[in-house]
Amino acid sequence: MNIARWLTEAPPSIRWHRGRLLTALLYRRAFADIGRGTVIVSPRQLRGVGGISIGRDCAIYAGAWLQTEAGGTIRVGDGNYFGHDVHIHAIDSVSVGDNCVFADGVFVASTDHGRDDRSAVRGTGPIAIGNRVFLGQRATVLGNVTIGDDATVGAGAVVTRDVPAGAIVAGVPAKPTRKSAT
Repeated sequence: MNIARWLTEAPPSIRWHRGRLLTALLYRRAFADIGRGTVIVSPRQLRGVGGISIGRDCAIYAGAWLQTEAGGTIRVGDGNYFGHDVHIHAIDSVSVGDNCVFADGVFVASTDHGRDDRSAVRGTGPIAIGNRVFLGQRATVLGNVTIGDDATVGAGAVVTRDVPAGAIVAGVPAKPTRKSAT
């Protein structure tokens, strides 16, 4: 393999170590708080980072978009995994508990664009995501929603209402499929 191909297809470990270095040297100084052991790998967009706090031992993979608008906050607990292209956008508060998994392409937003002026953004209500929540690939969570501990949101689901603890929801809009056995 030639050097150009090797650099183009850099092993994940190189991207991880680069992200670990940037998190330690740059992001930790810019964000409201980043806990020990957290790594942000090749983010797409980081805006309003003074309103973002991330706990310990979180892995945030390539393409992440984390953004707060004036007055908005994002609070992420410990031990979370955010897959590729996860997008979290807050005007109203967004909180994520501990040990959650957000699969690739998850979108969480307490924001919306105005109907008369598309450049204007407004809050849609706070979002609270509990502990040990799994959000499947390309799931969407909209404002004014609470997702309880140990809930599962299916791939492609659009969450517009509260999800009880332990529930499994899927579809557009997301509806319960069954209650978890635990």
